[in-house]
Amino acid sequence: MKLIERASRRRTGGQAVDGAPPSPAPSRLAWLDALRGIAALSVAVYHLALPFYWIPHGTKVPGYADPGLFGVMLFFLVSGYIIPASLERRGDVRGFWAGRFFRILPVAVLTVVGSLLILPRPYAVVQGFAFDHPLLSSVANGLMLQDMMGIPNIIGVMWTLTYEMIFYYFVTALFVMGWHRKSAPIAIGFAGFALVLGSWLALGTISTDLASTRHLVAAAALVVAMAMACIFSGRFDLTRWGGLMLGGLGLALILLNSRSTGFETMMIFATMFAGTVLYRLEHGQIDRLPAILTCVFVAASGFTVGYLYNRGAAMGRTFTGGSWMSFSYAYLAAWAVFAIGMLLRKRRWPRWLSWLGAISFSVYLLHNPLIHGMNWMLQGHAPIVTWKDRSIQFAAFMGALLLISWIAYRLVEIPFQNLGRKAVKALNRRFPASFTPPPVAGERPAAGTVVAQAAPVEPEKALSGTGS
Repeated sequence: MKLIERASRRRTGGQAVDGAPPSPAPSRLAWLDALRGIAALSVAVYHLALPFYWIPHGTKVPGYADPGLFGVMLFFLVSGYIIPASLERRGDVRGFWAGRFFRILPVAVLTVVGSLLILPRPYAVVQGFAFDHPLLSSVANGLMLQDMMGIPNIIGVMWTLTYEMIFYYFVTALFVMGWHRKSAPIAIGFAGFALVLGSWLALGTISTDLASTRHLVAAAALVVAMAMACIFSGRFDLTRWGGLMLGGLGLALILLNSRSTGFETMMIFATMFAGTVLYRLEHGQIDRLPAILTCVFVAASGFTVGYLYNRGAAMGRTFTGGSWMSFSYAYLAAWAVFAIGMLLRKRRWPRWLSWLGAISFSVYLLHNPLIHGMNWMLQGHAPIVTWKDRSIQFAAFMGALLLISWIAYRLVEIPFQNLGRKAVKALNRRFPASFTPPPVAGERPAAGTVVAQAAPVEPEKALSGTGS
């Protein structure tokens, strides 16, 4: 009987049949956790920079393949792979957004507040703009749209949260319209835009001065507040309105007010949607040939735009530096590592690497404040120049980072995720949602299929890139 039930659920894409609840998703995918751990370590080691002094000409490595860009592109591939799947699996837009808020904001707030309280101003990791314009900076960074609003990131590494957030906007808009299976043409579209118009896209055309920046932040805050009110109402029509408002805001920001170059912005979203294509390939939602062609095109486009556009003045606006190779080779390396991880996904991964992936969000956010704190504590000491001293410093830094990140994971991330689940369950009991996932465009629902409504939020074990 169980075999028949499992086979039936496979045919209906995991949806409930004859009123039965949907089958639970697997708890945590070890290979994705491992990739997140590798990505977080790559970014932290790049910013610390010590290991580059251990090998001959090691300081030239970032000029050939930027380890920081490698790490964040690997994060974005993981995010693209799992985030749309998380939303589609539960079919509850309200629960998805509640999970995102309780997953991201607590650790981000902890990082900022802790940095302000502990680090003295000369060693502050918080950007100076936040001290000069605290309300404006707090609102923009609280929305996690600061990098598209002309507002400096309150902590430098938080730029990736803007791209994560706008990706959530796009995923939500596509889902409420039933267009979420169109990941392949969307990925190709973003990559093609980067190739053809990568150096043409205008940057910062809305936030041209402080006054226009204030207006943009206020307008975006109002749009997001209205969209979230619609989504959390749980009503079908309002949820669709909210999703479209978020998608429209995200599209306007990346086309009109990006801080980075057009080719880099577009390739980031092409990369995330290509990650979704790989998820659909694995789960039989797309044929093999179009999936492979899409991913090859996106990967080749990422390498090519680096060669074409990451030169001269453009390098001052991208997240890499040194040469075009720093972008192109790092981008290909991220794809290579993700592909290897996917090929080995059914193998047993080292537990320590999966553990590192579980705490990777805290590692990503906390490593910069820890570097500044280490510089503060080492002030007045003799310069560290010997191999032995550098090794001791590196080991101490990594030990402290992993310990602090594990504490943040246990005492902040997990409790707030639990709180988020309880809050959504209470909200669903008090105000049951009437939104049901629309049929996928171009497909007919299987006969006898009943779509579960407002499924309770599962433990937040879905993975994402930097922001989750």
